This record gives sequence, structure tokens and C-alpha cells, in this order.
Amino acid sequence: MKNSIIAQPQLAAEGKRKIEWVRQHMPILNQIESEFQKDKPFEGLNVLVCIHLEAKTAYLAKVFSAGGATVSVTGSNALSTKDDVAAALVEEGLHVYAKQGVSEKELIDNMNHALDIKPNIIIDDGGDVVEIVHNERPELLSDLYGACEETTSGVERAIQRANAGTLKCPVMLINNAQCKTIFDNYHGTGQSVWDGIMRTTNLVIAGKTVVIIGFGWCGKGVADRAKGLGAHVIICEIDPIKAVDATMHGYQVMPLLDASEVGDIFLTITGKNKVLRPEHVSKMKKGAMIANAGHFNTEIDLNGIKSLAIQTNSNRENIDGYQLENGHWVYVLGDGNLVNIACADGHPAEIMDTSFALQALSALHVVQNHLMLESTVHSVPVDIDRKVASVRLAGMGIRID
Repeated sequence: MKNSIIAQPQLAAEGKRKIEWVRQHMPILNQIESEFQKDKPFEGLNVLVCIHLEAKTAYLAKVFSAGGATVSVTGSNALSTKDDVAAALVEEGLHVYAKQGVSEKELIDNMNHALDIKPNIIIDDGGDVVEIVHNERPELLSDLYGACEETTSGVERAIQRANAGTLKCPVMLINNAQCKTIFDNYHGTGQSVWDGIMRTTNLVIAGKTVVIIGFGWCGKGVADRAKGLGAHVIICEIDPIKAVDATMHGYQVMPLLDASEVGDIFLTITGKNKVLRPEHVSKMKKGAMIANAGHFNTEIDLNGIKSLAIQTNSNRENIDGYQLENGHWVYVLGDGNLVNIACADGHPAEIMDTSFALQALSALHVVQNHLMLESTVHSVPVDIDRKVASVRLAGMGIRID
């Protein structure tokens, strides 16, 4: 196997500074790292980490390495890899296969390079690596103890496989843990999405009409932050329960075709395919902005938007303009990729501290129990969820009854 494939090894020093900064703000992983260094629970095992490759993910990979694992790292998204962080991990002795801005084929090739380590544990984001193992490299299943899945999209893929009887390894549903849904999905997405939008556009949010498509935990977080920034918020949903919930939170609820005529900023947060399509975009007013906060860049029908355009431009980095036949310009942020990653630095370090602590402890749970775990989906044990929250409280200097 190739040791590493990275773009700019000369940037390692800057990457190390970034990793050290987030390390200082991730006290839960600090404690887990100390425990792993002492006990070496991953000694002799191989761990593959496939999550957006930036400083916080790099620290998680180093925590596994501290626990004795041989670690391979790759990116889950073409635009989210930070080349300086990748270089820093290579200097730390990890196997890294990631470059910023690679093609879809190169992204999958890098995942395959990372799989050459023959992982015992996979830390996945969106289920891509688990899918590759099942569809293309089933010979790796004999060494695979299990996987831990980070996202809503990946959880859905794993559940679909489990229901169909085709899941051949245990998968821990990290996304469904309480500490993940509350802190990462709600608080993390709520802040980081607006961080990405405001950095990229340099425009005010107050007074604008924000249309949020999807009112799950992530949608709630984004909606509440938009309201706090002074926006008027419209929710579009297909689930009647979530629609009622949005109404009782004080938000206006309407079909997307109706909302298309009045929105200033449109955000897809569903995990589904092509929820924002040409028939919606053609009704948008002048200057409307479109962004995605779901996992994949397929929530927005970009090809459909391009088919409507009579002219295109790129006035600012990460903003593509499309002029419609009626003369209106609409703008897509981050090429439809996750706006908080493509246009900013993702979730805050303190938020990812909880999610990555769940990953580390759930991976340990798989190692310790792999002989008993069935090849299906598994919830994060309650004691892990509670431990993560308790350590977080202690780090904040808070005591409870």
C-alpha cells in the first residue's frame, strides 16, 4: 500500500498549529487520549478514519494512534480537506490519502487507498467507505470488527442495508446518540452554517427571509440561529409532525413552491436527493441565495439550475451566479456542498469534542465486544452517552445533583 497521498507536505507546520489549537478546546478527547495512551486498547489493530479532514478530525485520528492503532485517514468530501492538516498527520506517522479539490473519482480512489490498511475499525461519514467494502471489496469484511457512522445520511444507508439483510458488519449509529443529535446536529449545525454563509457573502441576515427545507435536529438549529440573527424564517417539510413542531416554534410553514417566491436565502437540510429543483429556482426573486447543509451535494439539483441559466459568473470565492431567463440572478454557495465545511471551518471544536468522543468510545466498545455484536445496526450504549456529557460538564466546571 502507498504510505500517503497528499498535496502540500511543506504546510505541515501550519497544520500542526491548527491541530494543537483545537486540542486545547476538546477536553473530552483530552481525557480519552490519556486513557488510550495508558491502556493501549487498539494495540495491533488498524483504524480507518473517513470524515471531513480538518483539524478536529485530525485530532481524533491522533487519539486512535495514541491508543496503539495503525491509522489511515481520508476525506469524506472533495472540498473539505485542509492540505496543511493532511501534511501534519503524515509527519505524525499516519497514513493519509486526501487532497483538497479532488474529483469524485479521486475521492473514491483515496478511500480505496485508505482501505488497503485492512481496517478492523472504520470511522465513516455518510457510509461511503462501508458501501465500498460491501460492494467492491468484500474480502475486507473478514478483518472488519465494525464501523461507526457519523451522519444522518450514513445512518439511513446502514439501516436500509440492515433491513434488507445485506449488512455484513456491525455499525454503531453515532448520529442517533443524544450527545450527537443535541450538540452536533442542533448547536453545531446551527452555528457553523451561518458562519459559512456570513463569511462567504459578507451580507446581513437580519431582515431577510430564510427558507429552511427540513426541520430535523439540524434544521431546528439553523432556524433558531436565523431567528436570533433577525431573519424571518419559513420552514418547508414533508413530515406533518415536524411541520406542526415548526409551527409551534413560531415559524411559518408552507410548500416549497410557495416559499420559492419570497425567500432570500434557501437552505436544504434533509439528507435527500434533489429536494431543490428547477421549478423552485425559476420562481425565485432577484438575488436569492441557495446553500446546502445536508450531507451530500445532491440535495440541490445543480445540473437543473445550470440548464435554466442564460449566463453565469463567479463574483466571489465560493459563490456561483446563474442568470435566469427573466433576468434574475440567483447564487449557489459552495457549489452545493456542505456550506459550513466548503465555506468555513465546520462545527466548533467544543461541539466536535462530544461527537468525536462518541466515535472513540464506540470504537472501543466494538473492539471489546466484536465477537458478540451481530452484523446489524447498533445504538450507542447509554453509559457512553452519559460519560461524554459528564466529562463535558466537568470540563465546564459545572456540577449537578
